[in-house]
Amino acid sequence: MKALVIADNHKLEFREKETPALKENQVLIKIQAVALNHRDQFIREGKYPGIKIGTTLGSDACGRVIETGEKVDEVWKGMDVLINPNVGWGENPNVQAPDYHILGTPTDGLFCEYVAIDVNKIAEKPTHLDAEIAAALPLGGMTAYRALFHHGKCEAGSKVLISGVGGGVAQFAFQFALAKGAEVFVTSSDENKRSKAIELGASAAFNYKDENWTKEAKEKSGGFDIVIDSAVGDGLNDLIKLMNPAGRIVFYGATNGKPKDIDVFRMFWNQITLQGSTMANDDEFKAMLTFVKKNRIEPIIDSIRPFENIVEAFDKMKEGKQFGKLVAKF
Repeated sequence: MKALVIADNHKLEFREKETPALKENQVLIKIQAVALNHRDQFIREGKYPGIKIGTTLGSDACGRVIETGEKVDEVWKGMDVLINPNVGWGENPNVQAPDYHILGTPTDGLFCEYVAIDVNKIAEKPTHLDAEIAAALPLGGMTAYRALFHHGKCEAGSKVLISGVGGGVAQFAFQFALAKGAEVFVTSSDENKRSKAIELGASAAFNYKDENWTKEAKEKSGGFDIVIDSAVGDGLNDLIKLMNPAGRIVFYGATNGKPKDIDVFRMFWNQITLQGSTMANDDEFKAMLTFVKKNRIEPIIDSIRPFENIVEAFDKMKEGKQFGKLVAKF
């Protein structure tokens, strides 16, 4: 079968691999479509821990079950499914186990024609989505769901700021918050992305590179109950200034690194929470899909291309020009 792997010097390379053998508690899935995450590009650039040369990349996919193991109910056969990319979350729903990782590094991932996966790691594809659209859901949807609801405690009427709305997780958090009935605001340095967010329902969109963006945000929102962020860095104090009392800043990444200082005085006086978050546990994978089905949420898709052209999607992600998920189909 054809697979996209990380090769020497962190180059992307198509290789022929054996179709995986099926264990008794697994299903064999013929992949229909896959979707990129920034994680995949970071692996390509050698910026991710645990990289192993020859590993099949990819954490997001939709496919059809074509074979079931001996201990698997045959009702799964012929079903279109999504795959939970978690490996070894563990028993504690509040935090992942020390050896937790995600499909695609160091364990072989989903950018290939066939995968064998434990039956408890799959769920039926939402019927309102086709395979190409649904493939975009798992990793980004799980990460956003946990950050927004488990840590952020988002409710109808919450005032929510989503930073860097061009990113995949940020867009899911944006869509989920809107579906929950929150009042949602966004940031982006890209005018087109800000305009698109407004079209999709944002109450306002701010350019975080503008010197006075926090003043504008405070005037238009009155302050935020929840901020969902992936950058941190020196911009953290701007977010702290914008929080309502008892507000929650949830960050699922730190692409801008550590802040030089933190306004701890404002934080303790206003009882602000700064909370890290990563992916989601297995139950949250199912809860996220239930939420998507109930609210008929459709992932925002930038473009869809044939699998043999998937490297073009990596290049586009590196340029940062996409708005929505980058998908490749078989």
